[in-house]
Amino acid sequence: MPVRLNPYIAFADGKARAAMEFYHSVFGGKLDISTFGEFGAPDPALADKVMHGMLVNDDDFALMGADSPPGMEHVPGNNIAVSLSGDDADKLRGYWEKLSAGGTVTLPLEKQMWGDEFGTCKDKFGIEWMVNIAGAQA
Repeated sequence: MPVRLNPYIAFADGKARAAMEFYHSVFGGKLDISTFGEFGAPDPALADKVMHGMLVNDDDFALMGADSPPGMEHVPGNNIAVSLSGDDADKLRGYWEKLSAGGTVTLPLEKQMWGDEFGTCKDKFGIEWMVNIAGAQA
């Protein structure tokens, strides 16, 4: 899987599923949605909310989105991050090191409950970045 750069949108009030389904109707392609409940979130109010949604169409457009979890501020206009993802661990770690240098690490790049390495940071210009290194497939 090549390294991919794409927008990642956070939605308020459980609107991620409807938004991602709308974008699917606009762009076509394949939409995959995972809920917090599928990954064992202990809060029943989160069970059906979108932890991660990804739409990829035939033109290789990629759009990701999720519901903002409780405790995470949602500010319209500031609800978009740039996502880097793929399985080239060395390349992605290199990007992470450079993007986070002089910035703020908000979630260290480390193994997550879904099996991938994932981290978030704001670069020195205040841009939010998400880096996901795909784990070994079972």
